[in-house]
This record gives sequence, C-alpha cells and structure tokens, in this order.
Amino acid sequence: MAQERNLYTVSRLNREVRLLLEQGLPGVWVEGEISNLARPASGHWYFSLKDRDAQIRCAMFRQKSGSVKFAPKDGIAVVARGRVSLYEPRGDFQLIVENLEEAGLGALQREFERLRDKLKAEGLFDEGRKRPLPAVPRRIGVVTSPTGAAVRDILHVLGRRFAPAAVLIYPTPVQGAAAVPGILAALDLAARREDCDLLIVARGGGSIEDLWAFNDERVARAIRAMPMPVITGIGHEIDFTIADFVADLRAPTPSAAAQLAVPDSRAWLQSLARIEQRLLAAGGRVLREAAATLERIGDRMQRVSPAVRVAQSVQRMDELEQRLALAMRAAALGQHHRVAELARRVGRAMQGELARGLHRLDLASRTLDAVSPLATLRRGFAVVTHERGGALVTDAATLAAGDTLITRVAAGQFRSRVLEE
Repeated sequence: MAQERNLYTVSRLNREVRLLLEQGLPGVWVEGEISNLARPASGHWYFSLKDRDAQIRCAMFRQKSGSVKFAPKDGIAVVARGRVSLYEPRGDFQLIVENLEEAGLGALQREFERLRDKLKAEGLFDEGRKRPLPAVPRRIGVVTSPTGAAVRDILHVLGRRFAPAAVLIYPTPVQGAAAVPGILAALDLAARREDCDLLIVARGGGSIEDLWAFNDERVARAIRAMPMPVITGIGHEIDFTIADFVADLRAPTPSAAAQLAVPDSRAWLQSLARIEQRLLAAGGRVLREAAATLERIGDRMQRVSPAVRVAQSVQRMDELEQRLALAMRAAALGQHHRVAELARRVGRAMQGELARGLHRLDLASRTLDAVSPLATLRRGFAVVTHERGGALVTDAATLAAGDTLITRVAAGQFRSRVLEE
C-alpha cells in the first residue's frame, strides 16, 4: 500500500514557517549595520541589517518608524528590537522592527536605565536619605582631575565666595579605563581620613561615554556610603548620571557645585553690618532712657531732699510763732492767769510739735540719704558722661583717644580727656 502524502502548497508551507518563527522567537534585540535602506511614500521603512558574515531583511512600519529619534542611513550601526517573521509572498526571512536605536549610545542608555531602576528600587535615591549641607564648611574635599578646567572653576568660585574655607583636592582620572578605579580610591581615601565636612565630586562636560565612569554602580554605592554630604557637579546642565541621583545634592556644573557648597561672604558681611547698626541704635536708646531715668530720680530727690523738709518745718514754726504772738496779744486783753496758762500750753505744744517734727525730719533725712545718688557720690563714686551728647559712659571699650568727658562727683564736676585707648 502506497504511503499517503502530506502535500503542502507553497503558501501553506510559508505560512506555517512564519507561525513557527513568530512563536519560537517572540522578541529579539539585533545589532548590525543598515544597508539598502528604502523609505517609500507609505511611511514604512525597508532595509537590511548586516555584519561581517551575514545579513537579514527588515521591515519597520509607519506606526513604529515615527518614534525613531535619529535619521537612519546606510552604513550606520544600530540596535533593533523586533520579532522574527517570514514574508510569505516571497518566502523571505525577515525581522519586523518595533524599536530602533543607534548602537553604542543605545546600549549605554539601556544600561543607564537598568542601573537607575535597580538603585532606585533599593531606595538609594530616597529624599529621606539626603543629608543637609553644613552652613559654613570648615574644609571642602574635591574629587576631580587635578588638570581639568573643573578644578580651576571650583577653586575660583570658592575663593571668591568664601575664602576662609580650606580646600583639599583628591586627584583622579575622570574618564577612560582608569577613571572608575581612581574615583573609588579617591572616595575611599576621603572616607578614611574624614577630615572634610563636605565633598564635591566633579568633572567638566562631555559625551555619555566620557561621563560613563559616574554611571558605574560601584561609584554610586561609594558616594552613597560617604560619611560626609556629597555634592555632584558633573558635565553640563542637561547631563545626568547615576552619581547625581545618589548624591545629597546635584549641581548642574562644577562651578554651581562650588557655589552651593559655601555661603556668600559678601552677603554675610552686609547682614552683620545691618545687625551692628541695629545693636548700636538699641544701645543708644537704652543709654538715652537711662539718662532720662537718672534725671527724673534727681528731680524727685531734689523735691524730697532734707533741705526742703527743713525749710517746710521752719515755715511751720514761723506759723506757730505767729499764732503764739496773736494769742499772747489776745491774752493781754484778758486775765493775766489765762494768759500765763495759755502761754504754758502753747509752749508745751510748740516743744512737742517741734520735737516730733525734728524726729520725723531726722528719720526722713536718714532714709533719703541711704538711697540718694548723692550719698553714692560722697562714697567716692562718680557719674561719667560724654561732653558731646551727654551719653553715659558704661564701657571703656566705647572710648577713643581724644574724647572729652564730664565727671560729676559729690561736690561739683570737672572735664577730662582720654589720652589713650
């Protein structure tokens, strides 16, 4: 009996081969060089990817080709992501391209994104882990090339903004094969010495390949583990590296990193000058208020001084004497006995009133004398004021050679001049 044949048509064979290819290789990345590029009016792209030994036909349809961010042309190396298929009408093996990147840059970008996502998932970029910068750094460490423009820019900005800050350079290559080991060694030395309270990691601008050392995972972890805050100033404003994400603060350029590291000394001096003016104004007000208070106390003491009280008592005695004279004249018109008795009573009253008055006067005089500024002056103290303005002198540091002073003592006052500070 003859064996029954499973006979395929060409169409059936190509269709089944296409299905096998698409199911067996659902998505691949292929690197190669573009050749035979065709871009018809439909918007679809047709080209070949080749290397030294082989090539494969590719098709990229309009819906995908519109997202390509560069202008493809024959001879440039690319990385294509797509699915393997078969063009059934001709039986051509082909790659249906869904994404197209320039080779090299695309690979680096994928590695950058992979590491960025990995470290972010570990929490190395969390804002809660960022450390505040010191308000006034004592010494600043700089990890950079000792011969590049970055270090000159940093030193210039630090010297202009805040000259007192000391700077310690940790030299290292910043690109090429030696960059990563050099940067790691510099960071390790800075961490072990721990003689800086702030670290700047910097280099000038360049391509993604030039900056790649700062996208190394070991460098990123070393920066995050530093015992002091770290500012990065790598490349230009549009450049971002993994080191920028793990640092405590990212600056767009090396110069900007230096500017963020220290305060502006000129602004500080202006602020201190304003504070000094406010203190001087407040001190002047206090002195004026003290002088006014002293003057009020002097007036009050003048009003209640013993001399005033004695004068009042003398006046009272004069009044009593006048009353006595009147009484005596009245008594002369009456009986002699009543005059004599009245005289005795008046005499006793005068003596008692005078004794009580003198006793009160003595008590008041002693009390006032105890609290009187005049008593303080009689003990050898003096009140010293400026001749001009009359401000009290309470601090010798406020005097200058040549100042004229008025010194008031218990008995009078005299002028003097400061000979030396």
